[in-house]
Amino acid sequence: MSVTIVDIAKQAGVSPSTVSRVISGHPKISPATVRKVKSIMEELNYHPNIMAKSLVSKVTNTIGILLPRPAEELFLNLFFSEMIRGVVTQAARSSYDLLMATGTTEREEVEAITRLVRGRRIDGVILLYSRQADPVISFLKEEKFPFVLIGRNDEHPDILTVDNNNVQAAFDVTRHLIAQGHTRVGFVSGPPTLTVSRDRLEGYKLAMQQENLSVNPEWIVEGDFLQESGYRAMSYIMNLPERPTALVVMDDLVAFGVLGGLTELGYKVPQDLCLAAFNNTPMSELTSPPISSVDIGIYQLGYTASQTLLRAVKGETVHQNRVLIPHRFFPRESSLHTIHK
Repeated sequence: MSVTIVDIAKQAGVSPSTVSRVISGHPKISPATVRKVKSIMEELNYHPNIMAKSLVSKVTNTIGILLPRPAEELFLNLFFSEMIRGVVTQAARSSYDLLMATGTTEREEVEAITRLVRGRRIDGVILLYSRQADPVISFLKEEKFPFVLIGRNDEHPDILTVDNNNVQAAFDVTRHLIAQGHTRVGFVSGPPTLTVSRDRLEGYKLAMQQENLSVNPEWIVEGDFLQESGYRAMSYIMNLPERPTALVVMDDLVAFGVLGGLTELGYKVPQDLCLAAFNNTPMSELTSPPISSVDIGIYQLGYTASQTLLRAVKGETVHQNRVLIPHRFFPRESSLHTIHK
């Protein structure tokens, strides 16, 4: 016969309701009782029926993650893997599981979240991307369902967000390149629908304007967070009649493509073109040359988003709607070639 709550209670010398409270994490049970009950549960190899428990308590101990699309390309970029690692670490420490959802269109994303929310399969959700006019955010607000956005959304300033100051980060990187003597600085961007793309482009433009340097529209190339985007950008930029001497690149993975494209075209970094990127993934130090990159605290973004969501799920006070994770720029060989004016 399988072990029941009654068996656990009898051996622990407590009531079945006390065992139930220990399983659900009730705060008023003494630490000594919690340790005793959990020790007996482990000894008897007892595992609570989470589905049955959730039907009674309406708590699933599961949080959802909405992945950016296209999902099949997601794990090609270490950025998302590291962010999810942060989410998982904090969730596991609070005994929460993770359920991932995605869609190839906005409609499919809304449908996926609707199934999870109205099917009571999750207690809260983390959105791993930030874009304007997002129907998923509108749905979650209408449902009054706990969620945290990694990024920023100007249309809904009241929602819980975890973000970087991406305008300042891009401003700092661009100023670094200008300080090396570059007056023709280009920008390889991400999808224009994403807030992070627009913020970093704004920071780049602000730095150029502050130094009275012109921003040539031909030097700004949009793409995806994929290596192929950097490769394609070089095919275009290096064939311009007047090309930039330095680039701010949206993402390390894109910068890898930039390096590959330049090598194939016979150019060298940083002698022919300097570049600096974002995310400071481990591979950025291992390329030839090593890539200058902004560390935006990817793991901390995920960890803090998970921590903030669980506080909201448990009804705890969240003292600030927007949490900013600090950034730090690591200059390396790819951007350290001075142009003498």
